[in-house]
Amino acid sequence: MSQIAVRNSQGMAPWQASPAPEDRDALDSRKLWRTLWRRRGMILGVFAVGTAAAVIYALNMTPTYRSVATLVIEPSGNQVITFQQTPDRPDPNSDYLQTQMGLIQSREVAERAVRELDLSHHEELDPRQKASRLSKIKAQLSNWHADWFPQSWHQELNYTDEQAFNSAVMELRQRTSVTVVGKSHLVSIGVTMADAETGAATANALAQGYLASRQSSQQQESLNASRWMNTRMVELRTQLQQAESKLQAYRDGQGLVDVGGVATITANELARTSDRLVDARRERADAQSQYRQVQGLLARGGNLDLSSVPAVINNPVIQQFQAVAATAQARVDEYSQRYGDKHPQMVAARSELQAAQASLRSQVSQVVAGLQHNYQLAQDNENALRSSFNSNKQEIQDISRKEFALRELQRDVDSNRDVYNTFMTKLRETMATADLVSGNARVVDPAIAPLFPTTPRKAILVVLAALLSLIAGCAIALLREAWNNSFKNSADVERNLHLPVLSVVPMLKRRNRSRIHRQFERNDDAAFAEAVRTLRTGVMLNDDDVRRKTLVLTSTTPGEGKTTLAINLAGAMARVERVLLVEADLRRPKVASNLGLDAHHIGLAELLAGKAGVDDCLQSIGSLDVICAGEMPYNPQELLASTRMQTFLEWARHRYDRVILDTPASQSVSDAALLCGMADSVIYVIKSEATSMPLVRKSIGQLLQTGAPITGVVLNQVSRPEPGQRRDHYYDYLPAAPAQ
Repeated sequence: MSQIAVRNSQGMAPWQASPAPEDRDALDSRKLWRTLWRRRGMILGVFAVGTAAAVIYALNMTPTYRSVATLVIEPSGNQVITFQQTPDRPDPNSDYLQTQMGLIQSREVAERAVRELDLSHHEELDPRQKASRLSKIKAQLSNWHADWFPQSWHQELNYTDEQAFNSAVMELRQRTSVTVVGKSHLVSIGVTMADAETGAATANALAQGYLASRQSSQQQESLNASRWMNTRMVELRTQLQQAESKLQAYRDGQGLVDVGGVATITANELARTSDRLVDARRERADAQSQYRQVQGLLARGGNLDLSSVPAVINNPVIQQFQAVAATAQARVDEYSQRYGDKHPQMVAARSELQAAQASLRSQVSQVVAGLQHNYQLAQDNENALRSSFNSNKQEIQDISRKEFALRELQRDVDSNRDVYNTFMTKLRETMATADLVSGNARVVDPAIAPLFPTTPRKAILVVLAALLSLIAGCAIALLREAWNNSFKNSADVERNLHLPVLSVVPMLKRRNRSRIHRQFERNDDAAFAEAVRTLRTGVMLNDDDVRRKTLVLTSTTPGEGKTTLAINLAGAMARVERVLLVEADLRRPKVASNLGLDAHHIGLAELLAGKAGVDDCLQSIGSLDVICAGEMPYNPQELLASTRMQTFLEWARHRYDRVILDTPASQSVSDAALLCGMADSVIYVIKSEATSMPLVRKSIGQLLQTGAPITGVVLNQVSRPEPGQRRDHYYDYLPAAPAQ
């Protein structure tokens, strides 16, 4: 933004219209408090409106009551008959309470309660009654102004009985809450309604409906289990019969009577045969050994050597023949020493020896033949026993295979029989307990009609509304403060306009506003009177070697209090000087009416038009002379720019010590610019927290460009400081130092 620097006609320091800083410092606590105190009226207004609305709303709210019924729901009840759970039954401890709470809030239980208490015709749940009340409101609004509402607005909602019932069920479910009491198995069923009695009855109906639904569910579960088990029993009976038929058919086909006994006999025979076979093998081995010794000697041609074979030597007959042969040999040996070879006894002894040896050889041959025969018999016996052993073994294997198949069929029969018997027992237990309901859920505390409503909590509602209203009022005040780019105190004026503040005029108290135009003379408000005296002192101190007699008061826009300030300043100056108050606002004159003078008296308009003289226009109020505007002319700007105006001001300077001119607003018409150029001093009036800073800077810049001698600024209608705060009324009234 460009800066404007214009030196006035009196040689005062130049004024610079500098832009307001874009970044402001954060409000400290004192500034924040001053802001809230300054706007306390608006804050209190928002607080009062919000609190009053909350009070009215709370008083008109319908009280509601919450009725609570308490149940105990244990995960497992005390059963009269204990048996295993039926198939497909879930674990009762798995999220049990959460499941039961969901069942209590189910539509089925709500429908039971609505149907039992006929809640679909209750005024709180019946949508038809709500629609009737809504139709009445619509009718009243339509009668007030029918053109504002569409055609669909006039259509009434018609509910069928089914729709009303479903709506009541939905509304009841919304009004119902189910909670667990702490970490126990207690469950609370709460129903909120305006009708306490109906609410209590509804809570109890929901509890009983849950228990009835639970009982029905258990009975239906038992019935379904019985049906399923009956069906399974037929299937299991058929399977058992088929298994038994297969077992019997196999026995008949294989000719099996007592597989266990047959197997035992066969096993015993196999054991005996095995023992005999071992003995036969040993006997055959012995016979084979003897036979092979004999065969070996025979193969070498040693028939006599056979007597050395143990089997031959150990033969008793052979031993006898050997003894006879030995005796004959001994006799031959004896006779050979005694007799000669031809001796008859010697010959007889030799014949006896030969006969004994021949008998021995014959007997050895018989023994060898017996050994061969024994070997053959032992071998045949072994083969026979081996064949018998293998036969017994094969028979046992056949019996084992048959026994295995038989056992498979028997196990199938036993398994089917066990399952069949188990299901039969279970079916009998289920049928016996079909009407028995588990007692693990019951009402421990039925609901009763509460005496005191739960909502609304009117005191809390009003307190919260009051607190929120206070916060909202403070927020609105701070937002308005943040968005307000007007002048709020003298520091804003000096920082943004670089002009001295001649006075800070407080806003009058409400009881004194009707007499504001002559408040200084009445002295009803000490702060206001002191501010006018401060302004008077500032004006007098700004006189240099040459007194600045002609004083113009102007502002940016109408309504900033310049006329009132001009009247009071003129009254204050009249106490120490000769003062003439001239109403130069020919378009909207107010001085006459404010001072109680004749508004039709000859005034400045007639004087400048040459229709009257100065003495004809003068009116006096004590020591103060006043020239009012007179009749409103059609060309006020031409009259003010005429030479008669300058001549009049020159005459007034010589006759009075001070001439105070009340002019129009500078941004409304250009009359103020003309008059400011003729004046010796210009006082610019700014209404606090009203006129924006850019508009004020623009207006002052335009006046300075025309050479207006702006002496200073009066900040008017400032909010009064809070108790104990320093009054911001005194400032440096001297002209600013010349620009460097």
